[in-house]
Amino acid sequence: MTSSSSPSQDTERLAHTYPEGLRADALMEEDVAWSHEIDGERDGDQFDRSERAALRRVVGLSTELEDVTEVEYRQLRLERVVLVGVWTTGTVKDADNSLAELAALAETAGALVLDGVVQRRDKPDAATFIGSGKALELRDIVVESGADTVICDGELSPGQLIALEDVVKVKVIDRTALILDIFAQHAKSREGKAQVALAQMQYMLPRLRGWGQSLSRQMGGGKGGGLATRGPGETKIETDRRRIREKMAKMRREIAEMKTGRDVQRQVRRRNKVPSVAIAGYTNAGKSSLLNRLTGAGVLVENSLFATLDPTVRRTETPGGRVYTLADTVGFVRHLPHHLVEAFRSTMEEVGDSDLILHVVDGSHPVPEEQLAAVREVIRDVGATGVPEIVVINKADAADPLTLQRLMRMEPRSIAVSARTGQGIDELLALIDNELPRPSVEIEALVPYTHGGLVARAHTEGEVISEEHTAEGTLLKARVHEELAADLSPYVPAAAAL
Repeated sequence: MTSSSSPSQDTERLAHTYPEGLRADALMEEDVAWSHEIDGERDGDQFDRSERAALRRVVGLSTELEDVTEVEYRQLRLERVVLVGVWTTGTVKDADNSLAELAALAETAGALVLDGVVQRRDKPDAATFIGSGKALELRDIVVESGADTVICDGELSPGQLIALEDVVKVKVIDRTALILDIFAQHAKSREGKAQVALAQMQYMLPRLRGWGQSLSRQMGGGKGGGLATRGPGETKIETDRRRIREKMAKMRREIAEMKTGRDVQRQVRRRNKVPSVAIAGYTNAGKSSLLNRLTGAGVLVENSLFATLDPTVRRTETPGGRVYTLADTVGFVRHLPHHLVEAFRSTMEEVGDSDLILHVVDGSHPVPEEQLAAVREVIRDVGATGVPEIVVINKADAADPLTLQRLMRMEPRSIAVSARTGQGIDELLALIDNELPRPSVEIEALVPYTHGGLVARAHTEGEVISEEHTAEGTLLKARVHEELAADLSPYVPAAAAL
């Protein structure tokens, strides 16, 4: 029998694959685990039996506070959580990165991560997500750690939630519910709160549960019911569902009304021919920091996920003096719940209606390619695939140079910057100036001083090539759109007109 201290290829693989501070301990007899590796037993093309049988403990995710007295802890009222994931595809590192992101989401929501486990399966269990036997092992981990909540790395069906809760005896939530909770905490504007409320109701509607009398008939029944007992026979859970549907309809009407106001603002910008740039990207990639660096907007910046929910639009200028708007949008995440995509669709239209997308990616992230793919999936969902895109690799000061080189080879229309230090910002501004759509008509006009408003419009709506003040007026050479060209045409000198 091979002992746990004996060297093997598997231990070497785990040592190289895991990030520092993370290690995996199978929750089963080690002799079973190693015997299959040594004998090379494979069940067809399936996973090793040892991998299928084990919940793999991911150590190093704990965010439990230190030096906090019991009184202080009770005042904080933070939930103590255990994370559980199902590893179906990819490498060990991919599974750990996914659970690490779930830990970051839980911290953002205000929870203490006590432990994290991953089970190797070909697909999640239809009944309890991780299988009945592993659910019992998870219950032991919950009891041992003193956790009061289990968070699953995936979207669970109502049946899976109920079945797993019945086994582990504590509250169970999934990744979708966690993200919805974060959005609810961070929503500040009236529209943001309405969008989050709509998404939460969409999520909760099929997951309503009733216990005991809550499922009984309310003044229902037929013959022999007696006085004051005959009625529509609607159950409590049916009543709750009807009320939620009514509230959802009301929320959709309110969001549609608020969307109208934002549409009017966009129409004004289009009428004034002001180009628009939208900042999109993964959550915590540094979008708000980049907006502040480019415009001095002073938008809230936090090292947390989904710090920005309400879109911020700021007016700024290119180095050449061209005016454009820059919009900071809500961050995206892998497997963004479809409830949120639908509820925030009106907000995400800022991306679809823009002339240019600055796609911000965190260059210091372990797998930035996954961030790019996740964001582009949402961009497709909102119908913005035809908008030109510049990939802005942020946090270049903290990124691995090899990672930066790899990303810039993959993305030919990309630039490495640091919103924190200002590295690459001048080059980015020049790139924005070059990529923004330019007015189609080049015109030279001698504008009387009494019509100075036309000169001002040329500066804000067009691109001024040269400007000279003469005795007769302002000699202006500029590229402008067709409407302004028509307004300037009476002042085009005869020689220039010919």
